[in-house]
Amino acid sequence: MSIDTATGKEAPAELSSERVYEIFSNIAKKYERFNAVSSFGAYKLWLAGMMRQAPIDHTSDVLDIAGGTGDVAFAVARTKRPAHIQLTDFVPEMLDVARAHYSEGASCGVPVDFDEVDAQNIPYDDASYDVITMAYGIRNMPDRPRALAEMFRVLKPGGALVCLEFSTPPNRAWRALYGFYLKHLIPFWGGLITGDREGFVYLGNSIRAFPNQENLAQMMREAGFCDVTWKNYTGGIAAVHVAEKPR
Repeated sequence: MSIDTATGKEAPAELSSERVYEIFSNIAKKYERFNAVSSFGAYKLWLAGMMRQAPIDHTSDVLDIAGGTGDVAFAVARTKRPAHIQLTDFVPEMLDVARAHYSEGASCGVPVDFDEVDAQNIPYDDASYDVITMAYGIRNMPDRPRALAEMFRVLKPGGALVCLEFSTPPNRAWRALYGFYLKHLIPFWGGLITGDREGFVYLGNSIRAFPNQENLAQMMREAGFCDVTWKNYTGGIAAVHVAEKPR
């Protein structure tokens, strides 16, 4: 079933896909600055946590889904030195920024290839990759079960999905404060930095409508993954889920 990613309610997939494409193609060149400012730098801590949890070594072939401007892929390259990274995204303008970083040496010599990919229809063979990384991606996909099933399909047996995503603070007071931030300050920062306030109204709405940690874990289990765990960061504002494909 496809949903409107801003509300979580059933809707044609095209509604969310077209909106996401338009928003991220328009803000691609300012996306990294927005992340740094709006999270007060916390996104670097979340990314570092993701790297600590990712079961990647020098033999790994890594598929980065919704890789955007390359933050995750280049962090993997710097910290894990895998054999290869396939960096993919739905929006070509985001990949253009990643390619520019790659040409400047951001991968530290690790081979990286780039491809426009809709994660709900991954164009790679079964059992092709050792690890899949994904940050802030699944939330923007209208058919999440299909996307998770596709990721499961292209992972090798014993491989892992490592997913960083905004989540739900378990503390009620912190959750309320975070809700205020999403409703008022995210659109403010987004409008100030990128000029696209409405795009960041969507961002806040999509975070509030996204499943909490346990519900996302259950979606992963229903796609076939096992041993699903997660770790909260910044009081549960973000969480890193790790899910394995059975051997």
